[in-house]
Amino acid sequence: MEKADKRSNILEAASKLFSELGYEGASTRQIAKEAGANMAMINYYFGSKEGVFVEMMNMRIQGFKEELNSISKDKLSGMEKLLKVVDGYATRILCNHAFHKMMHRELSLSQRPEMFITIKNAMAENLLVIQHIIEDGIEDGSFRNVDVKMLIATVMGTISYVAISPSKITSGTTLDFNNKEDRKVITDRLITHLKGLITIYLTPQQ
Repeated sequence: MEKADKRSNILEAASKLFSELGYEGASTRQIAKEAGANMAMINYYFGSKEGVFVEMMNMRIQGFKEELNSISKDKLSGMEKLLKVVDGYATRILCNHAFHKMMHRELSLSQRPEMFITIKNAMAENLLVIQHIIEDGIEDGSFRNVDVKMLIATVMGTISYVAISPSKITSGTTLDFNNKEDRKVITDRLITHLKGLITIYLTPQQ
C-alpha cells in the first residue's frame, strides 16, 4: 500500500508541477520534493520524467476511456449517449484546464516523438468510441448523415479552445476562469452550447 501511495503521490505532484511550470520547467528533483519521495523512486517507477508524463497521460486517457465504454454500453438513445459524452469530456478538461493547456502545447510541438505517438494512439482509441456512437445513430436513423470526423473535431476543438483561451469567452464579463465558481458557470455554458449545437445538427429533418 505504501508503494502504491508513493507512486500516486509522484503522479499527483507531477501533474501539479507540469501544470504550473510546463514540461520543460518541471524537473524530476522538484517532482520528488513535492511528492515527498526521492529520485530513486521516480527512476524505479517511471524511468524518467518522460515516463512520469506518459503514465500520467495514460491514466487520464484510461479514465475517460472507462467512462466512454460505460456510456456506450448504457441502454440510452444515441443522442443521450453523445450528450453524456460531451458533458463528461467538457467537465474533465475544464476542471484541469491548466494541465490541458500544457499538454496541448507539448503535443503540438512534437519534440518528443515517442511520447507524442504513445499519447496520440491512446487518445485515438477514445475518439473511436465516440465515432461509433455517432455512426450507430446514423445507421439506425436517429441521426442524420453527417461528416462524423468533422463533427468530433468541432466538439473537441470547441472544448479545447475554451480551456486554452478562456479570455475569448470571459472578455467583457466579470467572470474569472481561475475562480472555481466562475469556471463552473463557463463549463455549464459550454456544455449547454454544445448540446444545443449537436441536437440541432444531428436531428433528422422532418
